[in-house]
Amino acid sequence: MMPSAAATDWDLFQSLHAVLEAGSLSAAARQRGMTQPTIGRHIEALEQRLGAPLFLRSPRGLQPTDLALELRPRLEDMAAAVASALRDVEGAATQTSGVVRLTATESVGVEILPPILADFHRRHPGIVVELTVSNRHADLTRRDADIAVRMGRPTQNSLVARKVGVVHLGLYAAPDYAARSGLPASVDELDQHPIIGFDSVVPPLQGKVDIGRPITREIFAFRSDSDVAQLAALRAGFGIGACQRAVAARYGLLPVLEDDFNIEMEMWLCMPEGLGMTPRMRLMFDHLAEGLKACIQGQPPPTQNGRP
Repeated sequence: MMPSAAATDWDLFQSLHAVLEAGSLSAAARQRGMTQPTIGRHIEALEQRLGAPLFLRSPRGLQPTDLALELRPRLEDMAAAVASALRDVEGAATQTSGVVRLTATESVGVEILPPILADFHRRHPGIVVELTVSNRHADLTRRDADIAVRMGRPTQNSLVARKVGVVHLGLYAAPDYAARSGLPASVDELDQHPIIGFDSVVPPLQGKVDIGRPITREIFAFRSDSDVAQLAALRAGFGIGACQRAVAARYGLLPVLEDDFNIEMEMWLCMPEGLGMTPRMRLMFDHLAEGLKACIQGQPPPTQNGRP
């Protein structure tokens, strides 16, 4: 049976999406499990169908045209819809199988979620967990993810949301740094110490911290937009930086100017309306709520039958 025109068009558009995401025909071919000539033919067929070029060839590689850039958000929506449909279909037969896709910030995804998810897997080994770690909010209405851990109240009305608790952050330093350089006794003395902070992406903490002067990237001796990199520098004794209280306690970091820097951020769980009727989504949502709440309160990670 010959494939329908709609199926053929979808295949072509999948190749276009892959090239836009990967940046080259060869990388898109690897992503799709096809050959580079096949991907090239798909792009040429689409250009003939649309009557306009999608890419310009240059010494720097493929440069998407305005038409390709205009199509890109629609292709992303289509890809997200297909991915979410596949997740739904994979777990349709039973509540203990299928995929749950999560999204969380770097610090939560790397430092807090792993033991919680490990316990979930022990309880429900048939459910596959996918985790996107990013400080950018995934679009849950488009099903970029099924469940999100957000550091702040969600604003979309189409989401089911539950407040997990309040996360406390402050300034900390490693013990060896404190032994070597001492710790500031006042906010003014912070100028005498190397500070760890952001590079180009202003974090949501901006506006919640007052050091008596504007907080810009120029005041930091170590700059990174990665929470994980900042924490690594903090633990290595590079200088003073912000950290969640629970994470700081785990690594034995020392509080700095506790009375001046006690920042509170709400932690929320959210998912699209309707997913709560899917058993594996509800299992994960409730498990995360319990585990995250325990972590915020300083309790040990969840266990099953006494196993950590």
